[in-house]
Amino acid sequence: MHLGLDASRVTVARRTGTESYALHLSRALLRQAGSHHVTLYFRDAPAPGLFDSGKARIIPFPRLWTHLRLSAEIVQRPPDVLFVPAHVVPVVCPVPAVVTIHDLGYRHFPDAHPFTQRLYLDLSTRFSARAAAHVIADSEATKRDLIRFYRTPAEKVTVVYPGRDEALRRVEAASVRTKYRLPETYLLHVGTLQPRKNLIRLIQATDRARRHAPNLTLVLAGRTGWLSEPILEAARAAPHVRLLQYVPDGDLAGLYSGAAAFVFPSLYEGFGFPALEAMACGTPVICSNTASLPEVVGDAALRVNPLDVAELAEAIRRVLSDAELSAALRAKGSEQVQRFSWEKAARETWGVLEKVTRG
Repeated sequence: MHLGLDASRVTVARRTGTESYALHLSRALLRQAGSHHVTLYFRDAPAPGLFDSGKARIIPFPRLWTHLRLSAEIVQRPPDVLFVPAHVVPVVCPVPAVVTIHDLGYRHFPDAHPFTQRLYLDLSTRFSARAAAHVIADSEATKRDLIRFYRTPAEKVTVVYPGRDEALRRVEAASVRTKYRLPETYLLHVGTLQPRKNLIRLIQATDRARRHAPNLTLVLAGRTGWLSEPILEAARAAPHVRLLQYVPDGDLAGLYSGAAAFVFPSLYEGFGFPALEAMACGTPVICSNTASLPEVVGDAALRVNPLDVAELAEAIRRVLSDAELSAALRAKGSEQVQRFSWEKAARETWGVLEKVTRG
């Protein structure tokens, strides 16, 4: 098989969940390629050593790269199948395409997105789900949404759970705590600051929990996203909140490991990488009981209604005050993360790609 792989998302300087998915899955696919030939399509030149194998095609283009430049490349030099790990199939695609659709959160919480962003996500995802020969979904929740909102046939969607960054594990946190001037006891949230992350309720719940732990600090780590100003205002007005902005990958293990709990009350997640990362670092997790998160955490986290501030505050209080509960969550989390690996995700993805080329 000649696989064409859209690697345009992996060259960004600061990768978030979707870009990390594209990078780690692409690397694992290359490790398992065997006799298959893989061509990686880049918009920007990759850093040296980003990939150890595969043929790189660097095809720079200023705008509409996917629909204009990638389309032209596939027409001129068609692979047997195109894999797009991040939502958007080229508008001209003369070969079968497999696309990963990560989530449809904008359909559940439209007000958490600017209108133009919501419109683009809806149109591009709807098109990709129809144009692709097959769709990979990060979770059963995303598969249900594709069937519900876009009437994608169930047999056209395969759930392939992403893997985890196996470099993330529990480490000594003193150096990271010193670097960021963090207190001994803090709660942690990692993710882009945007309305869907439900951070204003998290700030309120932490304030309630401080009645039992007066020195408790909430640390919000992540870059600023759309419609973030109300979140920033609430954080700046709360003396118990620390804003760290984007944290380099090298500091994440220490940041997770030093936290008393990782709190992730997101309104919607297609998968929820940070919850998995926190469990890998031995940190107790509190998260929403909605969308894909129950699939990710199983019984290894306290799951709460993300709209109920009192329930969230009580979960925080329980983890902080109950050493046995905290230890049990750490142990269960360490077991739960073993279910997720990029090697497993790559094997299942190759299975989908081979099925599409045969069909």
